[in-house]
Amino acid sequence: MVLAVSLSGEQEMKQTCPSCDTTEICNCSSMGLDFIPPGLTAKTTVLNLAHNRIKHIQSQDLWQAVNLRALLLQSNKISSIDEDSFRSLGKLELLDLSNNSLAHLSPVWFGHLFSLQHLYLQGNSYRDLGRSSLFSNLRNLSSLHLGNPGFSTIRQGNFEGVVLLDQLWIDGGNLSQYEPGSLELIRKINHMIINIKSISIVSAIVRDLLHSVAWLEVRKLDLSELDETQLLRVMSNCFANKLSFKESLITDATVPDIVSVIADMPKLEEVELIDCRLLGTGRWKMQIHVNQSQTIKVMTIEKLSIEQFYLFTDLQNVQGLLSLLTKITVQNTKVFLVPCRLSQHLRSLEYLDLSSNLLGDQSLKHSACQGGWPILQTLNLSQNSLSDLEMTGKSLSHLRHLILLDISQNNFGDIPDVCKWPKTLKYLNLSRTQIRKVTTCIPPTLEVLDVSANNLKEFGLQLPFLKELYLTRNQLKTLPDAAPIPNLVAMSVRSNKLNSFSKEELESFKHMVLLDAGDNNFICSCEFLSFIHHQAGLAQVLVGWPDKYMCDSPLAVRGAQVGAVHLSLMECHRSLVVSLICSLLFLVILSLVAVGYKCHAVWYLRMTWAWLQAKRKPRRAPPKDLCYDAFVSYSENDSDWVENIMVQELEQACPPFRLCLHKRDFVPGKWIVDNIIDSIEKSHKTLFVLSEHFVQSEWCRYELDFSHFRLFDENNDAVILILLEPIQSQAIPKRFCKLRKIMNTKTYLEWPSGEEQQEMFWENLKGALKM
Repeated sequence: MVLAVSLSGEQEMKQTCPSCDTTEICNCSSMGLDFIPPGLTAKTTVLNLAHNRIKHIQSQDLWQAVNLRALLLQSNKISSIDEDSFRSLGKLELLDLSNNSLAHLSPVWFGHLFSLQHLYLQGNSYRDLGRSSLFSNLRNLSSLHLGNPGFSTIRQGNFEGVVLLDQLWIDGGNLSQYEPGSLELIRKINHMIINIKSISIVSAIVRDLLHSVAWLEVRKLDLSELDETQLLRVMSNCFANKLSFKESLITDATVPDIVSVIADMPKLEEVELIDCRLLGTGRWKMQIHVNQSQTIKVMTIEKLSIEQFYLFTDLQNVQGLLSLLTKITVQNTKVFLVPCRLSQHLRSLEYLDLSSNLLGDQSLKHSACQGGWPILQTLNLSQNSLSDLEMTGKSLSHLRHLILLDISQNNFGDIPDVCKWPKTLKYLNLSRTQIRKVTTCIPPTLEVLDVSANNLKEFGLQLPFLKELYLTRNQLKTLPDAAPIPNLVAMSVRSNKLNSFSKEELESFKHMVLLDAGDNNFICSCEFLSFIHHQAGLAQVLVGWPDKYMCDSPLAVRGAQVGAVHLSLMECHRSLVVSLICSLLFLVILSLVAVGYKCHAVWYLRMTWAWLQAKRKPRRAPPKDLCYDAFVSYSENDSDWVENIMVQELEQACPPFRLCLHKRDFVPGKWIVDNIIDSIEKSHKTLFVLSEHFVQSEWCRYELDFSHFRLFDENNDAVILILLEPIQSQAIPKRFCKLRKIMNTKTYLEWPSGEEQQEMFWENLKGALKM
């Protein structure tokens, strides 16, 4: 009975949320649900109900989901939760209730969530966290995000029981009341994010976290007023090692105080300004008098908006503060020049990122002046306004420690054959720089070269130390020659015009470990497929195999994975198969000719043609056209008897018989077969003189057959047989089947040897001719 109920619940769950499958993950987001689907079981580990219309969570909704690890309920309309709704979720690790309509938070909800690590409560409508701690039982809590536009109060005891947090995010733009000491009990917070407008509240929070926070991030602070900025002086005692300002406003008037606070922070190593605005031009009203920070090593400035950036000064007031920095990033901030004196003060700088700015060829020459950036190892100048590669190399050639240079996404166009570079340069990125051809301007010391997305049609540089080569999104039709780059370990030729590559090409790269040749238009020829299917270890070399390797042709396999295509024998060896078929056909024809010759097939064909011609003529010639009493068919070897004995006897008889002889009566120049047919048709009888010679004669055979046609077609007695000599049946060839038939069905005359019998023979013959 219990099993039946369980099965029924699972079926109901699948009907409500069809995406629940055997993976134990139920994705029911954006399905317009008004309630948590019934039928949840212990099999479910992840339940995503985000972006629905759920308003209330009842006690029994999640009771069976005892193995749930993640519950996503963000962006619903939840306004109430029964106190024991989460009671069975002792294994839950992530709970997201953000962006709902919860007006208050109850500690009972979280009382049994002993495994909970991530809790997101921001974006609701509660104004405070209650009078006691919501999180006292959450011993494994790692990240906590709370707050909303109406969040106004934080009290002492709200965070009681919370000892360690990886991230704490308080989003309280209108937070107006913070009881000192509320966060003091938290011993360590790796990343504290404060999004609060009130500088005094921020100051109070920081005061509680002076020794516990490692990374302090403040957002949307208005630091334009000097009086309010003084409230941040408490930060100078903070032991954080990283400080971030995001989406904040600063001015020329407040910069000195902010810099002073930063410089005094005892353990600060990294400073960030992200998406901030600076009102001013760097002409600060007072000199910055601070002790040089001995700890700050990293400075990052991204998307700093300076409306009058073109009037910005040379920052000489802060030059002394920058000499110990080892890493500086200034991205997307419209930097068009780094003053030479400032560059010369960056004596400890190893990493400089000036990407997405406005540096040109001349300004780079001034920025990288002699003595500037003396120990720089990595320089990123991507997406600037550089256009002369020779000048770029020359401007940087004095950097004796430069190893990596990124000058991608500039517009160099054609490049010269000779350039000057730092001798230590090993990594060069020239991707998306509009170069049409690589030349010996490229430094030969490189170990890594990226020339992706440049429409290159070939690559043949001599780079003996090169280990990695990136040629993605070019126009290459073949792999580069391996001889000029003998030490290559990894290469990318993805998204080119590569049709195939061979075993010999791959093996020519003696040290190749990785090859990315995906997203090309491969011609899946038999040779290419044979190599792919039989090359051992190819899957370990090819990056993205097999998903990124598709056939473009033949048409029948377009879009199929190269590794899954197997062509037929006919497709792979077309010429061989055609040759074999032709050879077999020739043998068949030769066999037929041999069989036909042995069986006299040609004779039969010629006979059939003659017969067809005869069939098209009238069945019997009119009486006025009958010119002969008999047509005589005989062998040339029997002509002496026929012409000297039979003809004399019959044509000199009284009345005489008129005989048709081929020697005498055939029409000269007329086809012999037509002569035979006409002679038989113009004769009353056909007289056959049979002998051993007769059955060996082809023309006698024709005459016999034509007479046979007439005999049966006209159903008359037109054939007379004279047996000149005895004929053994086995001596008659098989093709003379009609002769055998006639001899078995018709009476024939035998030529006797005695004179008395010969008189009787002639009488019988004359009688047969008169019939």
